[in-house]
Amino acid sequence: MVYLFVLIFNFAHMKRVYFILNIFRMKKYLVISSIVFLLSLTTNSAFCNPSDTTDVSFYDDTMEIELGLDMDLDDSIETSFDANLDSTMNLYYIEEMGIAGEGETPAQEELLPDFPDSVYIARLASIPTTVKLSYNHIVKRYIDVYAKKKKAQVEVMLGLSNHYFPIFNDIFDYYGVPNEMKYMSIIESALNPRAYSRTRAVGLWQFMYGTGRMYGLEINSIVDERADPIKATHAAASYVKDLYEIYHDWILVIAAYNCGPGNVNRAIRRSGGKRNYWDIYPYLPKETRGHIPAFIAATYVMNFYEEHNLTPTIVDFPSTSDTILITKPLHLQQVSEVLDIPIQFIRDLNPQYRCDIIPAGKKNYPLLLPAKNTLDFIDSSSVIFAYKDSVYFNPNRIVETTRTHSSVASKEYVPSADFVKLNYTVKAGDNIGYVAEWYNVRTSDIRYWNNIYRNTIKAGQKLAIYKHKGKADKYRKIDSMTFAEKQASIGKSAVTSEPLQTSRMGSYSGDYVFYTVKSGDTLWEIAQKYAGVTDYDIMKLNNLSYRSKLMPGQQLKIKPKN
Repeated sequence: MVYLFVLIFNFAHMKRVYFILNIFRMKKYLVISSIVFLLSLTTNSAFCNPSDTTDVSFYDDTMEIELGLDMDLDDSIETSFDANLDSTMNLYYIEEMGIAGEGETPAQEELLPDFPDSVYIARLASIPTTVKLSYNHIVKRYIDVYAKKKKAQVEVMLGLSNHYFPIFNDIFDYYGVPNEMKYMSIIESALNPRAYSRTRAVGLWQFMYGTGRMYGLEINSIVDERADPIKATHAAASYVKDLYEIYHDWILVIAAYNCGPGNVNRAIRRSGGKRNYWDIYPYLPKETRGHIPAFIAATYVMNFYEEHNLTPTIVDFPSTSDTILITKPLHLQQVSEVLDIPIQFIRDLNPQYRCDIIPAGKKNYPLLLPAKNTLDFIDSSSVIFAYKDSVYFNPNRIVETTRTHSSVASKEYVPSADFVKLNYTVKAGDNIGYVAEWYNVRTSDIRYWNNIYRNTIKAGQKLAIYKHKGKADKYRKIDSMTFAEKQASIGKSAVTSEPLQTSRMGSYSGDYVFYTVKSGDTLWEIAQKYAGVTDYDIMKLNNLSYRSKLMPGQQLKIKPKN
């Protein structure tokens, strides 16, 4: 009874109710039941700001969440946003402008406008968007972060948006994605193409390695296209469109983009199949719960910054740049020294080149430069490519390096005219280690010859194997041998790993792979095992829906993309 009395006494101040909930955690369910009963006897005005008499029925779809959960707000979104903003302020062309990033002092904050909830609701409703923009005290908290606490940095971000948002709009329009999805980049990276998270997500759109590769981004030791604003945005638009095909709800798409479709699907199942974000909110990872409110707040501030006395900073970077196509290897330092452009400036314009090297040759790569320097580059291109080329691209140093590291060096690594090419068709159960043993070559050789990352091969794939002319005949017949015969040729038993490998990656038939479902598998996790395959592809090919339950032993038809 004491607990109930305290709750009634403080009922008009919901923040204090949350405080009490935390103190009396052991009595939480009794307290919640009491509050629900009291709510049935109380009008909406109990939740209003005392100075605001506007109806606040906007709380209806979130109130159950707020009452049923311990609402200790997670700071991970705000902390991540702060880190991204700080990183943005360290970009060369921002530092050169001498912009302070300390935010507002308490005295200054008092001068910044604040508005009643009814104003925020009306403004959100006026934004032309297909994404439902709810409002609650969590959204209000993030609005305060953007409009007050981080005012100076957000003004820089507003300036950067003048460059990036037209690019995003153009690409999203091409893919049929709502333009307002561009505001995801605010909370993902604070518009910093060099953003790098603690979970190793990279770029404006914070792609993880696997997802980036799945959507065609080149990622290796030299180039990371997750940091390329143009290519990464194409990948993000394609990914968002695929997610919408699964959920048909843009808010769920934003949540899935942040934590992965697997987590959203599990949250939907645990909620009993509900598909409203606020219904599945309790079942999402903690860091994702704040992601949607942060997105809504970012959308609000980017549309109503003037009302909060925010002024976009004019950033001297975007509108004065141009792209040059590079056709042969080039070091950014060569460009910097010949054209007298600060190296850090060139790096910030071209964040995808991790080692300052543009590895052009087999394919061309873009180089972004200030517009005033593009003609100078064209006029002096021969000088630039020749400048200190013996230092940056010394063939002797490269050969010496390959001879020093035995894991890479081999006279077979780059086959000479004395070697012939053999073809091997990968069978179900094969792995790159087996093939290397059967042909007596290194796995690194096979990866290099076939442009394979790590050890990923799939049934039906053709592998090029190089052997010396004098030994080629001995190895030609391997492609037609059974697994047992191939193992016997190297003195090993066939009983070891073939069944295990087949079971892990599935059997092969024609253009398709058949995967046997194991306990705990999800479509998203299964899709990760195959190059270019999404969980939607598997659903479509097997006539499944998001409600379909996977059963251990079930066979799924999968078509890997080459």
